[in-house]
Amino acid sequence: MIAIIGAIKDILLQISAASFFLFLFQWWLEQSRITRRNGKFPDDQSFLIIACALSLALCSMLSTTLFDVAYLNLGILPAFIGILYGNFRSGLSLGAFFLFCNLLFSEPAGLSNLLLNSAILLYPLLYSLAAPFKNGTVMEKIGMLWMGLFPSMLFIMLVPILNGKNPYQAHSAETLLLTLYLFLTIGLGGALVYVVEMTWDRLQKKEQLKGISEKFQWESEKLQQITNVMPLSVMSLDEDGVITGLNEYMLGSIQHHFPGLTRGDIISQPALPFFGNRLESVSLQKLVHSIETKQRHSEKLVIDARTYHVYSAPLLNQISGTPGGAVLIVQDTTEEEKLRSELDNVERLTLVGQMAAGITHEIRNPMAVVRGFLQLMREKSSSELDSYYQIVMEELDRANSIINDFLSLAQSRITDKEEVLLHNIIEDLGPLLWADANLRGQSVELKLPPSLPLLQLNVREIKQLILNLGRNAMEAMGKKGVLTLELRSVPGRVEMTVRDTGSGIPETQRDKLFVPFYTTKSQGTGLGLSLCLSIVERHNGTIQVESEEGKGTTFIISFPCGQEEMGEFALAE
Repeated sequence: MIAIIGAIKDILLQISAASFFLFLFQWWLEQSRITRRNGKFPDDQSFLIIACALSLALCSMLSTTLFDVAYLNLGILPAFIGILYGNFRSGLSLGAFFLFCNLLFSEPAGLSNLLLNSAILLYPLLYSLAAPFKNGTVMEKIGMLWMGLFPSMLFIMLVPILNGKNPYQAHSAETLLLTLYLFLTIGLGGALVYVVEMTWDRLQKKEQLKGISEKFQWESEKLQQITNVMPLSVMSLDEDGVITGLNEYMLGSIQHHFPGLTRGDIISQPALPFFGNRLESVSLQKLVHSIETKQRHSEKLVIDARTYHVYSAPLLNQISGTPGGAVLIVQDTTEEEKLRSELDNVERLTLVGQMAAGITHEIRNPMAVVRGFLQLMREKSSSELDSYYQIVMEELDRANSIINDFLSLAQSRITDKEEVLLHNIIEDLGPLLWADANLRGQSVELKLPPSLPLLQLNVREIKQLILNLGRNAMEAMGKKGVLTLELRSVPGRVEMTVRDTGSGIPETQRDKLFVPFYTTKSQGTGLGLSLCLSIVERHNGTIQVESEEGKGTTFIISFPCGQEEMGEFALAE
């Protein structure tokens, strides 16, 4: 009885030593984040062979004999498993190592016992099975292991008979235990292969799941980056209207109305307070209704003088088909509205051109005839009627001047230009400007440098530009006002500044100064500054307005120097 208990302990010890490689291998796979991605460490297959070698060495050192007849060494299990999982070179090394361990520890000694205990005669079979073993299923792999393991264990169990002992004659406990040891070894080999396969399969699934997770995370980050660079404000809401996410444009839009708020302050907050205080009640009700009813909705809203196009749509869970909240897309169309307004002005200018052409043919000629006959009638009438004739002729001249403004504003052809000095044109107009200023009790100051580059200008149009700006400045000033005309040269350009000391222009009117027909004068047509802008643009120049209420207004006109600079500027604009 004591011998049987000791034998059972020895078998359990061998089972633990034979399974030792499996615990090492599982530990190795758990360290995969550190070791498997580092070239300094062996790969999984190589480490499995190393673990099998350590396990069979441990089994050999703990080897013994059952009842002094059968050699007990389960190192054959890690040896066979390592040979089947490894390549030919590693398998050959592992087989040689197992043979060496048997040479040191095998009992009883002798060449025949060494050959049977090490199962060296079955190595060729194992090497031939290694290639199909790697490509087989779990059950196929277990079957291939048993093909080599079963005869090997039979040979080991035959060693006592070869030595003249037959422990299998009597139906004793020793015989039963030896038989149990035979089948336990075969079953344990299959179990070890199964656990190795399950461990490897779990690792592969873990790697696949990690890859899917990383891919999902990258796709999520990529989607977030795409929404961040989109020129649209995007916000996602849950079913209760609480903000769950927003992109950078939406964050910037909210911060424009609520300075100081961060993304963390906005997330998980109800969305309506960010819009409710700045929306009309009707628009707010439509927005709330679209979120609550999970229906698509489009609305144009005006908040704090800015125009927004708001689009809302429900989000659905594609797998379950259940509602998943809503998405709110807001597009700031303020600049588009301004551009549309400018396009409207262009259309109006086109209409002006058509009107001017018609007026030229239909009105100008009859007016010239009427003025001629009025002059004849004036000569033949008494002097008492001269004042009446003068009034009528002045009104005809005024109407003709308006027609000329129409024609100049509608002119789109390339005007004839010549190389001239801008300060010469201003000096020619000086007497006329001083005369107008004297009549109003004002003064004119000219700041003209001695040398300036030549400019390609249409002299007639530039004179008209200076006179329009100068007379507008005089009309904006009271007595003792000062009109200043200044020229200066900057790299590649010549700037002309027309400055007055009037009351200035309110900010609400500055954006409309160059709009045709817009005027603040009771007798004005609203074409003067539009004509100035048209002249400057035909010379590839720019015009800017700087004004401060109570201190005056400054018009800065910039012209490019020379033909090359003009061409480059025209392309840049």
